[in-house]
Amino acid sequence: MKIPEPRGPITSTLFRALTCTPGSDDGAAAVEDLRLLATPKAYKDIIGDDDVQLALFCLYELHYSGLEGVSDEWEWEPGLIHLRRLMERPFEAALRAAAASAAGEINVPPAAELTSDAVADILFGLAASDTGPSVSRFVAKKATLDQLQEFLIHKSIYQLKEADPHTWAIPRLTGRPKAALVEIQADEYGGGRPERMHSALFARTMRGLDMDDQYGAYVDAVPAVSLAAVNMMSLFGLNRRLRGAITGHLALYEMTSSQPNRLYGNGFRRHGFDAEVTRYFDEHVEADAVHEQIAGRDLAGGLVEAEPGLLADVLFGATAAMAIDGRMSTHLLASWENGVTSLRAAVPAAA
Repeated sequence: MKIPEPRGPITSTLFRALTCTPGSDDGAAAVEDLRLLATPKAYKDIIGDDDVQLALFCLYELHYSGLEGVSDEWEWEPGLIHLRRLMERPFEAALRAAAASAAGEINVPPAAELTSDAVADILFGLAASDTGPSVSRFVAKKATLDQLQEFLIHKSIYQLKEADPHTWAIPRLTGRPKAALVEIQADEYGGGRPERMHSALFARTMRGLDMDDQYGAYVDAVPAVSLAAVNMMSLFGLNRRLRGAITGHLALYEMTSSQPNRLYGNGFRRHGFDAEVTRYFDEHVEADAVHEQIAGRDLAGGLVEAEPGLLADVLFGATAAMAIDGRMSTHLLASWENGVTSLRAAVPAAA
């Protein structure tokens, strides 16, 4: 991914550092400036802070496929890891506060009755209780072609590397939950066929609308909340102590995917697009109907059966997913219903 445009003092200084040679005097000076800029402070709204969310997104990207022109040596540079931690702590606190508001009262059975089926029932109950605004219904019935393109731009920030944040959890699990996660991820990665990887199917959808399908092509266009949704997954996936949270996130994600993807596909068909464009959504209608059972019972439920102390984190991951998705949906629908773009700036659709 190309280095994006900076959005404030933190990203400006971070990108200056990343253009330096790791260990050089210029690089060390920039890292020290970053430490001073990110010294713990009270963020008014860190989830909506463009500068922080873009900085986190790029720092996490060093652990995925990297940034164009940036030395791989920066990935584990101690100053950047320290910077990431300075921003992760208040970000996690904000996610926990948002999750608590989204969760309401959750009835948890006694420890002796905390079976994998009981955990799955709690998660299915959470998914059913989500009555937030529905982007999928809007897309199915009302979205214009421009709004469909905006929708894909927001989703592209994650979908073009779909499944990668959750894959970090595989070596952190054992037994039944590990096997369940591998089964789900094998489908996400196309069952050994690269053209059927879900990220590849999404890229095909973008090409069908004459859009740029290169990973990160639209990072400059999306608001902080779109980045926060992906940063949340990276935070959960990259920290072993949050393996319960990434598990709960994936379970909730799978449980709330099938029907919305049916509606998304209908919205694109309404505009005359064929199966080549809708295949991504149609694939998820079928796959996620199976995945939700595996994710709820074998993955999340199996993890809590093996490690009952992780139930709170599993629920945190699920409710945080609900909270951020709700915030994202509110932003999209409020923009579209008021006739304005949901992006930071209008973007030409053609590649």
